[in-house]
Amino acid sequence: MNRIPSLIVLLIASLFVLAPAFAQAPQPPSSYYPAPPPEQAPTVQQGAPLTGLSSPLPSSVPKVDRTEIASDAEAQLFADVRRIVWGRYAKVKGAKPGDVAVTRQGNLWVVKGRIDSVAPGSEGDWASIDGVVERISAGHVQIRGEVAFRVAKVEKGTACKVAGVLNFRRSGKSQVWRLAEGDNPCDGVRENFDLVYEKPVEKKPVPSQPKRG
Repeated sequence: MNRIPSLIVLLIASLFVLAPAFAQAPQPPSSYYPAPPPEQAPTVQQGAPLTGLSSPLPSSVPKVDRTEIASDAEAQLFADVRRIVWGRYAKVKGAKPGDVAVTRQGNLWVVKGRIDSVAPGSEGDWASIDGVVERISAGHVQIRGEVAFRVAKVEKGTACKVAGVLNFRRSGKSQVWRLAEGDNPCDGVRENFDLVYEKPVEKKPVPSQPKRG
């Protein structure tokens, strides 16, 4: 009876001795490498909804209710902007400037204007500006709004727009503010969109006529 437990102990010990040999033995080749394909592909989790995001674009454009004046001299000059010059057609014979108005609505300055090209071959093309002035400093006017360019041969005549914060700059004694973001987003052409100062016409008093007796 005592020999049976001793045989079991010897059998277990021999298994421990042979285990490394079994582990190192090469496995038979398999038709699947490194593993057979799963019976079912893993399910794809749905992404988070795209509503209510705060980045990279804000959900709403900040409202401008007051124009900051950092240079009174620049503001006085910019207040008399009257013309638009569009560089794409400025050198074409027969080209004419467009009209733009700078108006004040309480503490807020508003800019709105348009130029319609009348140069031969460009009839029907136009450019426009519509926005509010955020800040006026020396040589720099910052406008929040949009500038649109309509060119018949670009995007089949669909207006191409640059929008957001637009920077108009002038230098030295120049009386022209040029849009820094003036590259047409549709064809890459530098539009040279300019707002031009025009001296106000001084109204001279009409001399009173002597009364006839």
